Amino acid sequence: MDYLKLYEIWKNEPSMPEDLKKLLSEMEGDLDKIEGCFGAELQFGTAGIRGIMGVGTNRLNEFTVRRTAQGVAKWLTGTSLPQKCAIGYDSRHNSRTYAEICAAALAEKGVHVYIYHELAPTPMLSYAVRALGCGCGIMVTASHNAGIYNGIKCYGEDGCQMPDAPAAIVLDEISKIPYFVPAEKRFDAAIADGSAEFIAPEFWQKYYDRVWQEGLLTDKVADAKLNVVYTPLCGTGNKPVREMMRRLGVNAEIVKVQEQPDGDFKTCEYPNPETDAALNESYKVADRVPCDLILGTDPDCDRVAIAIPHKGEYIKLTGNEQGCLLLDYILRIRAQKNDIPAGAFAVRSIVSSAMTDKICEKYGVEMHAVLTGFKWIGNEILSYEQRGEEDKFVFGFEESCGYLKGTYARDKDAVVASMLICEMAAYYKQKGMDLVDALNALYDEYGYFMAKVQSVELTGNDAMEKAAALMSNLRANCPSSIGGFDVTEVLDYKSGIRTDKVSGQDTEITLPKSNVVELRLGADGKVIVRPSGTEPKVKFYYTAIGKCVKCAGRTMDALIDGMKVFVP
Repeated sequence: MDYLKLYEIWKNEPSMPEDLKKLLSEMEGDLDKIEGCFGAELQFGTAGIRGIMGVGTNRLNEFTVRRTAQGVAKWLTGTSLPQKCAIGYDSRHNSRTYAEICAAALAEKGVHVYIYHELAPTPMLSYAVRALGCGCGIMVTASHNAGIYNGIKCYGEDGCQMPDAPAAIVLDEISKIPYFVPAEKRFDAAIADGSAEFIAPEFWQKYYDRVWQEGLLTDKVADAKLNVVYTPLCGTGNKPVREMMRRLGVNAEIVKVQEQPDGDFKTCEYPNPETDAALNESYKVADRVPCDLILGTDPDCDRVAIAIPHKGEYIKLTGNEQGCLLLDYILRIRAQKNDIPAGAFAVRSIVSSAMTDKICEKYGVEMHAVLTGFKWIGNEILSYEQRGEEDKFVFGFEESCGYLKGTYARDKDAVVASMLICEMAAYYKQKGMDLVDALNALYDEYGYFMAKVQSVELTGNDAMEKAAALMSNLRANCPSSIGGFDVTEVLDYKSGIRTDKVSGQDTEITLPKSNVVELRLGADGKVIVRPSGTEPKVKFYYTAIGKCVKCAGRTMDALIDGMKVFVP
């Protein structure tokens, strides 16, 4: 349907609330704005929807949220799964409202709903799905996106983000549902009649206790007198992360301007701890208090980033560097305790540091590489759980600052990761080292692995088509060398074919099909290119390997320069 006709339908809809009516009125005559809001529909993909909050089919609002929840309800009620759903929400504008809309939409279809009584981290939602025996879960969050965004993230019965097969059914069901179907039940009525209930505050303690079990040397931390500057970036981590630090006996200084929930993120416009700017306020605090470690979690507390005061400056570690340190620490301590089980395995995404493979090899642990997206790590854990061998899982991570130890949740958890990072920092402090010293020791042992991510943002209503065209061009004009380094292998995860460029031999890639191309450069590194599943972006992941930082840096510069021909 023409976007102008859709605009008129929405403008004349009797049930349209006043705030959205005002937005519709303000955009009258502005064709670009109308097309932006009505020129497409928010698509259910990668386990949910995410978008700018506003009015229209291409914006997140009470109608698009309710329609999504109705699609989830239609899918769930057509299965033999438990007819129960857990719902959580973060600190963003409208998150609580959207959570209540989802709860009512599910409750009216006979699904029993458990909803957190206050904002909670994404991993707590994953935990609740499993602990409460639910058939699915919903988390209202846009993770680390700017404050204008929100989203509906959906989970399966195992606590993983919803896999492709049920997601396809949900998408199909959503497409059949009109936007303006009146609600049969309101949230307060669902609470009153018992079809929805708040998750008891005591449940938080169960989660805390379960996370605490993943500690390795928790009783040794207080002796180190570790000083941590912590920012929850105005999100959900403030309560649970501080509880873990309290239990550890850490001296925690909180970044006050980012302590309380704030959907505007006024002191951090882009609340992604991966970025350097996310910790700017933390550096100010660390300048005036004792500090061994700066730690920040994103708004839904599934990612964590750290910076280390080292030789007069702050060194911010990458997600890969944190992952290497954590994996090595976990295996180091478990090896000292003779506690690594036979057949132990760790999991990383294909875009994450291969240095972890070398760390695993040292300790006799298998490393499994899976597609990007923590659900694939969760699926790997599930395959072992189904054989009664989930205790063999030691660690999972993605380079985007997402980590998990333990099988209580199936999504990345910045609460357990923050606890382990503090524990690890205390361990090294007692040895007269900081985490930069510990990382350099790993580089001395395994070689220098430098990693960078280049995110190319595409604009316009045809942004997704532009992303597809970029990937098609890369496949059609696949380079034989990049920056002077020969391409030795090409892995096309969409076709499922690995091509050895030296022998010309093709072999099958056993991972599920995905729109990803990996260009391996022998011992010198690799380049991986993939479009985002939730945003109009294409990401270029570069790995440069050298004997020293300068050597790897020169290789990195050459790789980035060599790929410019494919970057719009």
